[in-house]
Amino acid sequence: MAIGYYFDMTRCTGCRACQVACKDKNRLDVGTIYRHAGTFSVGEFPKVSAYSYSATCNHCAAPACAAACPQGAIETRKDGAVVIDREKCTGDGSCTKACPYGIPQILPDGKAGKCDSCYMIREAGGQPACVAACPNRALDFGDVDELTKKYGPDCVKEIAILPSAETTKPNTLIKAKEAASDPAFVEVNW
Repeated sequence: MAIGYYFDMTRCTGCRACQVACKDKNRLDVGTIYRHAGTFSVGEFPKVSAYSYSATCNHCAAPACAAACPQGAIETRKDGAVVIDREKCTGDGSCTKACPYGIPQILPDGKAGKCDSCYMIREAGGQPACVAACPNRALDFGDVDELTKKYGPDCVKEIAILPSAETTKPNTLIKAKEAASDPAFVEVNW
């Protein structure tokens, strides 16, 4: 089974409700966020386009963070969620350097942390905090095959702001705006 996120770029306004909900649910300190929402622009006046992207752990099929961890503290649960066992973590930072998406981070307590797909909320029948908080329903979460059936085959796993999906095989499906394929993007707010 592979679980993951669906992100509809055509619905996202960059409001950051997902980012705030994640930060609140995880009680993260100032400067630490597990979901980053940002806005990017492409083109030149008078033909300018913009898009927002909400990024978190992709719960990859081949997670580079897990492969790099010398303590074996990062593992894939039976449901497909990639999680950190904070008891095993020594905070050496191997996972932070290995992840091409820059997702795991060393927290103030010296150990690594990242999105765990709110697995405890999901086990109780809910959705991840970011999904539940999105006012425009730009996010969804579930079995990747089911998400593909639900949202169609037009979803992509790569856009210009992201690294190649070839190595880690991320489980995030993106309904992308045309502008997101332009490699000449400018970060407006990340």
